[in-house]
Amino acid sequence: MSCRNHPYPPCYSVCCHLGKSSWLELTGQNAEKAAATIQRENPLVTAAIILPGQRPIGDYCCNWVFVWADDNGNVNLVPVIGC
Repeated sequence: MSCRNHPYPPCYSVCCHLGKSSWLELTGQNAEKAAATIQRENPLVTAAIILPGQRPIGDYCCNWVFVWADDNGNVNLVPVIGC
């Protein structure tokens, strides 16, 4: 998948590691609420919910946070910038 064909914003390297970078406390929480919390706590990133069976693009990008959801719609991995 090329960078122009994904639903995520462009990858910017200038924001790397500015602001909060991981959200351990959101593990087990509702993924939609977690994504909103991430974007509120670090407005330099865009949180994208990844549902079971979905695959994000393989690029590391410091302005994306993937919120990995389980079958119940809850966060099942610690959200971290770039992953």
